[in-house]
Amino acid sequence: MSHAMLQNASPHWLPRQLKGALDHIPGSNGLPFVGNTFKLLADPIAFSEGMAARYGPVYRNRALGGTGVNLLGPDANELVLFDRDKVFSSEQGWGPLLNLLFPRGLMLMDFDKHRADRKTLSVAFKPEPMRHYATELDAGIEAAVGSWSGQTLRFYDAVKKLTLDLAATSFLGVPLGAEADKINQAFVDEVQASVSPIRKPWPGTQMRKGVSARAYLIDFFEREIPARRTGNGQDFFSQFCRATDDDGAPLSALAIADHMNFLMMAAHDTITSSATSLVMLLARNPDWQEGLREEVAALDPAMPLTEQLDRLVLTEYAFKESLRMMPPVPSIPRRALKDFSFGGYEIPAGTNVGVGITYTHRMAEHWPDPDRFDPLRFTPEASKGRHRFAWVPFGGGAHMCIGLHFATMQMRLLIAHLLTRYRIEAAAGSGDAWQVFPIPRPKDGLPVTFVPLASP
Repeated sequence: MSHAMLQNASPHWLPRQLKGALDHIPGSNGLPFVGNTFKLLADPIAFSEGMAARYGPVYRNRALGGTGVNLLGPDANELVLFDRDKVFSSEQGWGPLLNLLFPRGLMLMDFDKHRADRKTLSVAFKPEPMRHYATELDAGIEAAVGSWSGQTLRFYDAVKKLTLDLAATSFLGVPLGAEADKINQAFVDEVQASVSPIRKPWPGTQMRKGVSARAYLIDFFEREIPARRTGNGQDFFSQFCRATDDDGAPLSALAIADHMNFLMMAAHDTITSSATSLVMLLARNPDWQEGLREEVAALDPAMPLTEQLDRLVLTEYAFKESLRMMPPVPSIPRRALKDFSFGGYEIPAGTNVGVGITYTHRMAEHWPDPDRFDPLRFTPEASKGRHRFAWVPFGGGAHMCIGLHFATMQMRLLIAHLLTRYRIEAAAGSGDAWQVFPIPRPKDGLPVTFVPLASP
């Protein structure tokens, strides 16, 4: 989507920068028209590390239809994500990538509007609804995991189906039924379109597929809204339909549908990615797999698992370490609304700004031997003194992921059910190659075998 088209749709956006406004920032504009898009998509980790090695932690880059500045490291993360001076727009940062696909999603809102909608939506993440979701998730995970016994599965595919089913149960309150495959494909088409090199929905393009998928999903959600407004369901969708703002007014049908479209995508695609990376790392580190299994085995069998999740401390550390090594959102874009300074450079208003989450998570000065899987990095002793923005898989500041506790709860339940039943094994090379953007996934689907444990 061109800047002119976006600005016509959103006239409050800052105008396009003048040509040459960022020439004083070291970097590369790449090839004509496409810039460095293909290099970035081919191997984003190597690309960012190469650019940083050549130009430093502040560099100019042209990709995905625009020129911007990348800022690397925890100080950059704090400046941009915490944003105490309201310099950085999330709407204008994500907009060029997502406005045709997830307009008015929570991530594409700024400041007062973001605060108001986030407050309205937060009703669905309060303790009582979360306890309800935990019970539903526990039953769904137990049933699915129990069917994997002795099988070698492409784990990414299996857990993506599971997380979509769980999102339907928690978010919609009903199974997806016959439409499940079509809904899943619609989310896939939306996400893939977000990094399509062709940014307009021309016939035959990935962007056209993504825009068509959005239309289908919005219609799917809007059909359900009238009944949900008057019902008493405890799922996310029903609660959003009944929620009111500070003035007592309900959200519009389109606003509800847009929020559901974005949140369901985020809830199942990012958790799918995170679960896959954690299972891969446990398969490759059997000592840690056994340590987590012992932690789960120490739980009280007379108590419901959902009431003991806080005791799975090592499991949480392992989840955090997998998020460090493979964050589900590799980088976060913003757009500067005011001039600002960083790293010795004056950066003008209107600049597209990216912070490199994956790069920061691999900085050896904060994470010694960064390629090693070591959950003990997250003990209170090891964390003491570490920059608070050195680990930011859920973002930070006002836009901290609203579903982070939901994700952690779901991951603890999944690992507990897996390790109670199985030893997870993977052949050499399984999961070696990943597509990192838009959301990381293994190119081979991560084949793993679930070997039943011997009965005690």
